[in-house]
Formats: sequence, C-alpha cells, structure tokens
Amino acid sequence: MAQILILGAGLTGLSAAYHFEKKGFTDYLLVEKEDEIGGLCRSIYQDGFTFDYTGHLLHVSDPYFKNFIANTLGLENLTSIDRRSYIYLHDTFVAYPIQKNLFGLPTHVIVECLEEFVKRPSNNSLPKNYYQWVEIHFGKGLARHFFYPFQKKIFDYDLRRVTHHWTGRFVPSTSLTQMIEGAIENRGHESVGYNAHFYYPLSGGIASLIKSIALQVKQPILTNHKVKLIDTKKKIVYFSNGHSEPYEILISTMPLPELLNCIKSGPLDRLKATDRDLVCNSVVSFNLGIDRPDLSDKHWLYFPENQFPFYRLGFPHNFTKHAVPQGCSSLYGECAFTKKSRKYAKQVTEQAINKAKQFLGIKEQEVIMNHTITLPYAYVLYTHWREKNLAQVHKRLNDIKIHSIGRYGAWKYSSMQEAVLDGKSIADMLTMVGSYSLIREKNYIIPITQKREFEKQ
Repeated sequence: MAQILILGAGLTGLSAAYHFEKKGFTDYLLVEKEDEIGGLCRSIYQDGFTFDYTGHLLHVSDPYFKNFIANTLGLENLTSIDRRSYIYLHDTFVAYPIQKNLFGLPTHVIVECLEEFVKRPSNNSLPKNYYQWVEIHFGKGLARHFFYPFQKKIFDYDLRRVTHHWTGRFVPSTSLTQMIEGAIENRGHESVGYNAHFYYPLSGGIASLIKSIALQVKQPILTNHKVKLIDTKKKIVYFSNGHSEPYEILISTMPLPELLNCIKSGPLDRLKATDRDLVCNSVVSFNLGIDRPDLSDKHWLYFPENQFPFYRLGFPHNFTKHAVPQGCSSLYGECAFTKKSRKYAKQVTEQAINKAKQFLGIKEQEVIMNHTITLPYAYVLYTHWREKNLAQVHKRLNDIKIHSIGRYGAWKYSSMQEAVLDGKSIADMLTMVGSYSLIREKNYIIPITQKREFEKQ
C-alpha cells in the first residue's frame, strides 16, 4: 500500500511524482489508464512524420517552469520560436490578434469594428456571460466578425450559457489607438498575447518532454489501470483490470465528471454532476503528411467563418524541420463538437479534410499519410453551473482526502505550464507542515494536529 495514489500519468500526474521525489518522498503509486503515459501530451510517429495530440506548444512565463524544462528536457533540445499566426477572414490573412490588427480587411468591416468599439457599453457594466463580456471589451463589430463565430465554432455551445472567466491572459485587450494604428498599417508579428513566443522540442514532438520527465521518476508507473470504482469509506480504488489499491490520500488528474461518477456514495451524493453540468467539448484532429516542402510559412491559422468546418489549421514542419521527412510539409486541423454523435463528427471531419486540401491546393497524390485523433475531452466550458458549484465540489473532495487537479481534474482552461505547476503545488502542499505531514518512519500519513503526539512516542 502506498500512502499517496496518483491517478493519471499525464503532465500533471508526472509533475506531482517528480516533485514528490525531489522532496525525498517516494511512498506513492502513479497509475495510468492507457497503455502509454502522457495523457494529451503524446505524439504519433508515422512514415517519418511527427504529430502531437493537437498543437502542444510550450508557452513559458514562469521562471520555475523554464528551469523545470531545462532540468528535464534541456533547453538545448528546444527551438525558440516567434509566432507567425493569422486569422483568415473575408478572403484575407489578418495578423493575430485581430483586435490589434484590422489591416487588410474590407473597409466596411474596419469601419464597423471601430465604430462599435467606440459605442461599446461601459467597462463598469458587469457581464452575465461571455457574450456580453465580448461586447463590453471589444464592441459588436469585432464580436460579429470574429469573436462570436470563432468561439461558437470551438465551444459548439450557446455563448450566453458560459461565463467569461476563462479569458484571462488568453484574450489580449486593446484600445482605440491600437485599433486605428493596426488598421492603417500592417504591424505583422507584434509580440502580443501569451503565445507570442514559444518553445518546441527539436525532435520527438511534445512526447519528448513526457519521456524526459519519466526518466527522472524512479518509482514504477503502472499502465492499463482504468479506474472502475472508488470506495471512499474503505479508501480503496478498484480498477477494470481486476487490481485494487488502498490509499491514504488520492490525487486525481482524471476528468472531474469521471472521477465523481466513480465514487461510491458518500458526501458527494448531492453533487453528482452530469455532462449537462460539467460541460466539455471534444476535438477531432486530422493530420496530413504532404509531399511538398512549401505548404505554408505560417505556424497556424484561425478560421471563424462557417464555410470552414475546422477552427484552426497548424503546420508542424514550421515548428521544427525534424517533424517531417526532407522535402515534405505537415498539416493538422481541428474540429470541435459538444454533445454530437460519432457519426456526425466523422462526417464533418471528412468535410474538413477536403476543405483543407482545397484551401491549400493539396493534390491527392501529395498526401503521404492521413491520421485522425479524437480527444473526448478538449476545452472545458465555464458554464454557470461550474461557476456556482465547482468550489464546493472540490471542498467536499478535499474533505475525504481526494485532490482533483490539473486541467480536467480542476476542470479549468489551462496550459502545460500550469499543469506542471499544479503537480508541484500538490507535492508542496502535502509535504508542508500545516497540511498533511508525511511521516516516513511509520509509513503513513497523519494530520499535523497529531504529529506532536506521535513524535513524543
């Protein structure tokens, strides 16, 4: 029996294990439901091409995260890149972000965006949802031409039923001066937004980061362990492969709805959330290997218009030349669905692949490989239910010694940097006096309030 059981060997779970060991604590067990570790930070290798489970780029703003990468993967194994991304709108490539780069759009569109920005509601207004938040910050012009159609395409959900609290650093602000300057001159690739600069592995895709962390984790990682049931009274996790594992403290990085559905009775009965409460979209990522060296010079493109089934196209060959065979290019595209059938998603994805080929002028004989990945959990939607109940759900989980962390465990919109920091935070908290004190001599965990009595024995 391990004192701490960690569910999920994705980036957050691996980070927790790594940081526990850095503190000298090894009495934990890390399990993964798939037959390989990594979660969404995995890569596929086919016919000389490397693709990730959708675009995974390392956006670094925290000094500790940069040191973590240096100590695991090594900065010398990364390429440093300044973003080249555009929005394709009204038959024009508009530099991202559009709220600072209107240059090239039709005159009437620029006029609408500027006029409506001036007329927008006061910032003192309190938005009830994302829909209102956009109008308050950017006006109806930008909302109509970009924000509403683009976000609706990603969320596949009513924008009036989600809040704006996910936006944070992900949606850059603007001003009238910036909008006017960006309308009369092409400012190109300004360093604006959290992803203006990023790192990417020179070879091996984003999975190389996972592999480098795993090499530094000494404890074994058990794969093919899918959680079937969690008995919180007996503190035992039962797996679909027949194995069971007792625990003192449980750290879960599995999607929060799945965690709640696996818990056998207890204090969470009244908060048994359904997929109508904790809402998340799914993404289908199609990956094409192209027998052409110059498919695009951009890193990725956004597509808000409905004529394009995908919301983004990206080009891994521009992240690193080692992502493709010599003389080739690569392309990934993403389509999002919320509560749609597999048949519907498959039909739309097929349409999207054909549309991408048409848009980029790709001939059938140029397609060397075609591989599709389905992500059941992609973007967490900040519904009003989440706003009202999420903190209480986590509190009740914590009361029974369960910590649900990471992007899908905490049920939030976050980056790889935050995933690593979440793993570090839980290791720090559980080894810190004032939370649970890890008593290695007796091989179990006791509340800090009992620690002094134990030390007297």
